[in-house]
Amino acid sequence: MADSPNCDLKSLSPLQLFERVTEQGEKVRALKAGKAPKDEIDAAVRMLLSLKLSYKTTTGQDYQAGLPPKDLVLINNGTTKEEDEDLVDPWNVQTSNAKGVDYDKLIVRFGSSKIDTDLINRIERAIGQKPHHFLRRGIFFSHRDMDQVLDAYENKKPFYLYTGRGPSSQAMHVGHLIPFLFTKWLQEVFDVPLVIQLTDDEKYLWKDMTIEKAHEYARENAKDIIACGFDINKTFIFSDLDYLGTSAGFYKNIVKVQKHVTFNQVKGIFGFTDSDCIGKISFPAIQAAPSFSSSFPQIFNGKENIQCLIPCAIDQDPYFRMTRDVAPRIGQPKPALLHSVFFPALQGAQTKMSASDPNSSIFLTDTPKQIKTKINKHAFSGGRDTIEEHRKYGGNCDVDVSFMYLTFFLEDDDRLEQLKQAYTSGELLTGELKKVLIETMQPLVAAHQERRKQVTDEIVKQFMTPRKLAFEF
Repeated sequence: MADSPNCDLKSLSPLQLFERVTEQGEKVRALKAGKAPKDEIDAAVRMLLSLKLSYKTTTGQDYQAGLPPKDLVLINNGTTKEEDEDLVDPWNVQTSNAKGVDYDKLIVRFGSSKIDTDLINRIERAIGQKPHHFLRRGIFFSHRDMDQVLDAYENKKPFYLYTGRGPSSQAMHVGHLIPFLFTKWLQEVFDVPLVIQLTDDEKYLWKDMTIEKAHEYARENAKDIIACGFDINKTFIFSDLDYLGTSAGFYKNIVKVQKHVTFNQVKGIFGFTDSDCIGKISFPAIQAAPSFSSSFPQIFNGKENIQCLIPCAIDQDPYFRMTRDVAPRIGQPKPALLHSVFFPALQGAQTKMSASDPNSSIFLTDTPKQIKTKINKHAFSGGRDTIEEHRKYGGNCDVDVSFMYLTFFLEDDDRLEQLKQAYTSGELLTGELKKVLIETMQPLVAAHQERRKQVTDEIVKQFMTPRKLAFEF
């Protein structure tokens, strides 16, 4: 967005204003550092002050770097009842809407950009092949600076991928596969390094488990991640409890981030209270550090200017909004992001799944019989109360969990559209749609289990050993 005083600032949301002030502040710092002409710096400063005044007028509060406003626009279905508002943060996802979270409103609230047809077409041109169905179907729906990543790729400049997993249980469910399946595709089509963070330290701080158990879960989850098919020569998986103590570069970046985020800011971003342990308060800097290539000197040869692209669910965005605010102040490029929707619980799209509820999803350890039972018994239906009503009025794919799961895992676009038309018209019954899902998920999970059996402790050790990857920097 151009830094023009003629821009109608009144039309911007609080979060859009916040982003404008942040960007303008970075511009002022860059002009000063580059010893730009005085009149140019003065004009940029005047624009910054104007933006800060508009921000205060709109929100009633002074701008604070790294502390986005609590958005004044509710994420709901046109009501202002607090109980109808969508709740989205790194630990909770709740909505009263059976269709799930309103992602268009979430984009406005978080200040990200929609992945539109133009961006998808540009990705297709860059990689020379059809984009992943997660992109085509809007499963990855929002981004920050993906256009910059494509600029770099088209100009033969390197970038790398970073994603992660909080190992809260020994068994992962199929929803946990979404970022890894997509990241694997990104790694293959762009041919770039990948780092995967296992935040076993986070789970110890947040969950009622021993530090040994958290570390054990990280190793077990690593086997499921490796079973997705990542290239060992291009992928580094690390446990925070292991890696933090061995990498000076990683720890230095953590300390830099910590210095530039105040306690007040981290409380505002993450909702921490005075009763939270100091480990929670300091943890966001640990999740931020892999966004900077200097955290992995063995991979990037100490280079600090390599941009990072982070595929993740949008509930993780607060961590990286903070990171993007800090990055220019510590001389690092801002990480880019690709956001996915939430994978719904079997019981409905009002919440995401819980690893502690075995009936909330299909787990990667489930047998074919367990998969069939869970889908038939627990998958929320968009069908009618009787066969006669269903034949007459049809089913609702927008709330039907079986159809939602097929949107994620049935790769055939034509087949998916046929099912949608048949279910919506009433030709296909709920039981028949569930049967299609069962027949899709049983071989998918079985194949994953077979690949996981081949992942030995030695292979895990190789993936998790800090080392040079198959790239020159």
